[in-house]
Amino acid sequence: MLLTRKANERDWDAIKSIYEEGIQTGNATFETNAPSKEQWFSSHNTECSLVCLDDEDIVGWASLSSVSSRCVYAGVGEDSIYVTASARGKGIGHLLLGKLVEKSEENGFWTIQTGIFPENMMSISLHAKHGFREIGLRKKVGKMNGVWRDVLFMERRSEIVGID
Repeated sequence: MLLTRKANERDWDAIKSIYEEGIQTGNATFETNAPSKEQWFSSHNTECSLVCLDDEDIVGWASLSSVSSRCVYAGVGEDSIYVTASARGKGIGHLLLGKLVEKSEENGFWTIQTGIFPENMMSISLHAKHGFREIGLRKKVGKMNGVWRDVLFMERRSEIVGID
């Protein structure tokens, strides 16, 4: 049975391991190494950082990080979502992103944005199913292993937060 809950520091080994799997795919992030536990928890919103458990095992995580320290962007977060390789295709990403959207709105976020490599069709499809729309393609925004990579930018605007 799948269950989501707020992430905590005791979850770090699983979060890091799943993140490292994503790094290894070459289609999840420009990062080449996972951050330290302290860096990860300080850069992610603690109320909007979730893990998904299959029985007792953490099989995925999702979180929001601030896009800017400027107060005008206080309600704009960037999402990250990772599922362990052995559990992909089982609806875990769908569950996590749905819960992340709920948590984001409970915590005053009016926009979630994300950058996805265009080759990562599963992530693009997942985000589209949760109301994200494509807002642009950043061509050759960064190099990975000597190859320029594009990033598709998507966003989801809340229909209940920040609509005044």
